[in-house]
Amino acid sequence: MNLPAGFPLLSLIIFVPLVGAVVVALLPRASSARVGQVAFAFAALDFLLSLLVVAGFNPMSPALQFVEQSEWIRQFGVQYFLGLDGISLWLIPLTSLLSMLAILFSWGSISTRIKEYYALMLLLSTAMLGVFSAMDLFLFFVFWEASLIPMYFLIGMWGGRNRIYATIKFVLYTMAGSALMLVAFIAIFLLFAQSNGRLSFSVQDLLTLQVPPQTQVLLFLAFAVAFAIKVPLFPFHTWLPDAHVQAPTAGSVILAGVLLKMGTYGFMRFAIPLFPQAAHQIGPIIAGLAIVGILYGAWVAYAQRDIKSLVAYSSVSHLGFVMLGLFALNPQGWSGGLVVMLSHGFSTGALFLLVGMIYDRRHTRLIADFDGLWKVMPVFAAFFMFVMFASIGLPGLSGFIGEFLVLLGAARAVWVWAVLGTFGVVLAAVYMLPMYGRVFFGPVTKPENLALKGHDLNRREVAVLVPLVILILVMGLAPNLFLRPAQPAIEQTLSRVNAVTTAMR
Repeated sequence: MNLPAGFPLLSLIIFVPLVGAVVVALLPRASSARVGQVAFAFAALDFLLSLLVVAGFNPMSPALQFVEQSEWIRQFGVQYFLGLDGISLWLIPLTSLLSMLAILFSWGSISTRIKEYYALMLLLSTAMLGVFSAMDLFLFFVFWEASLIPMYFLIGMWGGRNRIYATIKFVLYTMAGSALMLVAFIAIFLLFAQSNGRLSFSVQDLLTLQVPPQTQVLLFLAFAVAFAIKVPLFPFHTWLPDAHVQAPTAGSVILAGVLLKMGTYGFMRFAIPLFPQAAHQIGPIIAGLAIVGILYGAWVAYAQRDIKSLVAYSSVSHLGFVMLGLFALNPQGWSGGLVVMLSHGFSTGALFLLVGMIYDRRHTRLIADFDGLWKVMPVFAAFFMFVMFASIGLPGLSGFIGEFLVLLGAARAVWVWAVLGTFGVVLAAVYMLPMYGRVFFGPVTKPENLALKGHDLNRREVAVLVPLVILILVMGLAPNLFLRPAQPAIEQTLSRVNAVTTAMR
């Protein structure tokens, strides 16, 4: 699909939700349905625009596409610089899709401060889309920090009983990482100015900078801590379960499906390419932490008695696979990491939606409070089973191909990494299958569960889940649709990382 030269498609995608937030905020106090419908209309429009990016993307080119570049703050070399390559391509429709589905789900679960809620959801969408599109470090940092504000209010105003504690913990962790990243941004900016005699925050310019090895290590660590907190990588993960459990359902969907990917994307876009020698030097340590996260997250998930908490800890394990793939520093590992990022967005987003749907009916998430749900809610049970199988990596579904490629890449780097990582795949079945058996099988012994008969998923809830189910199946059966556009950018990035490192040895 050919768009007119200079057509600002990425700007439209980023700022349509912002316009929607303003429109929602200006609506008169009305029914929740009307406000939700307006928010959904803007989110749906944004998703359709994101499909134009996929349709118009050239999968054979590693170069940035849909580029928009103009001066913003001339005296400091700051540019309004947007662009996509194969690494960031699928993160745009993933973000817009999950935002749209989260808003649609919220029609049935949000009943207070409705205008504020939908406006914040749309603002959050703008910030996340900006993070994945920005090719100027200053612009990236603006969007990165902007994503913190809506999530702060979404958890703090619509969250659970301990929402204030979870919100403060989330903000403190994220801001600590952001402070380190800002220091690194300023340092690399000054190094570029000293080396080239001009000012620039452009990622393409900064990639040409030769940073001394010791300085690389310091700057890489500053970036790595900020991104590791967002992932979250063990041992920086402790904010995540609290935030997930206390967030409203839609907030958990966005947090797991998109916000965590900002950390892994940061490693792929900035930390590893800008500081390749440091990435090779410190990479084994991070890979080791990733393996600990895979096993620890799975083991702690097994011990949970709250379904939402179980799904939250599973994210620590799944994102550990992404980090293991990235620091294998080979195309198989990066391809697998990217697929796990997308698959995790689909499957874990769907799991949080399903947990929210049963919570709206029973007002509890404790595994012990459920039994025999297959008999009273068979449609719900079938959806849950399908998504659960995707989450544990059943062949033919999206989770399998990503984990397989990660383990293949890990084996090519250090075979022990692959052996240890494989235990994480096994443990995923260990914590998921027993939970499913207790909740869905056996006789219905509790009157509250028997009362669910006739209250299976409604059409709106099915409509929320079906797109994710389709994507899980398509990615599992035809992964090359997602892998092929990313290969040129992945190979170009890794060839530079490995070439620079070889030259500096």
